Amino acid sequence: MDALIRFSHSASLPCMPSTCQRPTFPLSRMPFSIPSVPRCKLPSAASSSPPPPPPPPSSFLSPSFVNGKEKRFLDSEVGRERMMKWEEKRKGEKAKRREIILHSIAPHTLLFFAALPGTETVRSVFGPFVELVKTWNLPEWLVHWGHPGNMAVVLFAMGGYGSYLGFRIRLSKNAEEKAMAKNLHPKLLIGMFFFFALGSTGGITALLTSDKPILESPHAVSGLMGLSLLTIQTILPALFEDYPGLRTVHGLVGSSIMTLFLIHAALGLQLGLSF
Repeated sequence: MDALIRFSHSASLPCMPSTCQRPTFPLSRMPFSIPSVPRCKLPSAASSSPPPPPPPPSSFLSPSFVNGKEKRFLDSEVGRERMMKWEEKRKGEKAKRREIILHSIAPHTLLFFAALPGTETVRSVFGPFVELVKTWNLPEWLVHWGHPGNMAVVLFAMGGYGSYLGFRIRLSKNAEEKAMAKNLHPKLLIGMFFFFALGSTGGITALLTSDKPILESPHAVSGLMGLSLLTIQTILPALFEDYPGLRTVHGLVGSSIMTLFLIHAALGLQLGLSF
């Protein structure tokens, strides 16, 4: 009975810790979680040196950054050929930067106009054709105004629309419109040059049938100047790739040519009304 009392008394007492142990208390649960911080890896002694710099983009051309695959590529025939092309291109660019271009006009080229046939030569060449036209008994108004009417259609239809397409090539942001303009612009202006050169024979014929001077009038001089400038205009597009600045010159010269031909048309109208 005493043993039972001692056992029940010991069970009712709290468990006391021993003198060599510290009491442990339960930790209170926090309402939030503490994020775990990754452990830092300290570099070892072997990896203490800084990493090598990355090779440049053109590493296959630099001998100091050639690895195994690039070395095998350079040793191949294709690699050697590409290396030679790159060296030639670099030398060409250096030579082009050092090149000095001097633009000048040699005065002896103006002798070309002195070599043009004179009035008497033109009269003798066109004489048989003029006599043939006189035998056709064409209406006088057709012979007199046929050349001005045809040239006005060429100037305003082909030249005007061709000039408009030239400006659309430079100003338009629509790819389809720009492609269409690039296709039609040279065709229209080459056609204008052809019909102007061909139409000059009609003007000479009209003047000869009326026994009028042919090359002394301002209308004839302005026509020769316009055809000469049109010849230069056809050469400029071939130089656009090497000299992109010529595109601006091409546009300015083209606008000047159209202005000159408008003056040419006004002089021709004045000449037609004079007889």
